[in-house]
Amino acid sequence: MKVARFHAPGDIRVEDAPEPSPGPGEVKIRVRNCSTCGTDVKIFKHGHHHIRPPRVMGHEIAGEIAEVGEGVTGWAAGDRVQVIAAIPCGRCDDCLRGRWTVCPDQESMGYHYEGGFAQYTIVPAKVLAVDGLNRIPDGVGFAEASVAEPLACVLNGQELARVGDGDDVVILGAGPIGCLHVRLARSLGAGRVVLADLNPERLAMAAERVKPDAVISGRDTDVVDEVLKLTGGRGADVVITAAASGAAQQQALQMAARQGRISFFGGLPKDDPIIALDSNLVHYRELTIVGANGSSPRHNARALDLIATGAVPVADLITHRIPLTEVLTGIDTVARGTAIKVTVEP
Repeated sequence: MKVARFHAPGDIRVEDAPEPSPGPGEVKIRVRNCSTCGTDVKIFKHGHHHIRPPRVMGHEIAGEIAEVGEGVTGWAAGDRVQVIAAIPCGRCDDCLRGRWTVCPDQESMGYHYEGGFAQYTIVPAKVLAVDGLNRIPDGVGFAEASVAEPLACVLNGQELARVGDGDDVVILGAGPIGCLHVRLARSLGAGRVVLADLNPERLAMAAERVKPDAVISGRDTDVVDEVLKLTGGRGADVVITAAASGAAQQQALQMAARQGRISFFGGLPKDDPIIALDSNLVHYRELTIVGANGSSPRHNARALDLIATGAVPVADLITHRIPLTEVLTGIDTVARGTAIKVTVEP
């Protein structure tokens, strides 16, 4: 079979590999779609401390079961499934307290285990042990199901930021994550949703599909001033930084309303993680700042349901479908910001 393996920064190769067989407690799936994201770009350029190459990449996985290992019950060949990316241990103090997204022993598909940029992959027993293999609802395609993983991360972020009825929500970053934030905020009852980006072309492409209530081009205008104008000087109830930008995080504090909630959704580069934070804004406006780290199995299951019911449509966000042999082109497309969602179809 064909796989796309990471060997070193700047070195991903499409190679032949033996077709795997499931061990006890494992499930073998035929990968139908494995979508790409900005993390794949970062891995390609810089590697990752959890990846010991060579490693098959890809963590937004959907497919159909080809074979089940010894001891696996409730699943059979032909079942259509979506796989979690982040695998909590389910046994540590944090997991036992329900804090699955911050499990210190968390592992991941495409990092610790072979990923979905392959014609076949093995779902580890650890995934099944935490209910991380999800049945794809009828009417949901494999490509849509693969987007459940990033949507699950978005769901975690908005739960932590308590997005709700009537909120003015500003999303900084118009990539695929920003688009999902727009749609989820709407489904959660947000009053107005504003989308901002420094790249006017990407902003226009995103806005055409997700239709936010307002768009702000950070290249042409001061985003903070525009948000204050749109809200009559009050500021936004929720600001989500859906970009790896320290400047965006600093702006988020300046545009937040009193008792506003700020989600630092996008992480910063590890060599430049420090920002200047006006703590008096936090103090006097009673702001809440939250992080967002991936998703739990529960979030993945809920994301699939949101897609299936039409509460959060995702099919139109998939702008590029490519074969496995063109995975490098797909990663480059994501890096250049000329697509919303790129999915690989092995």
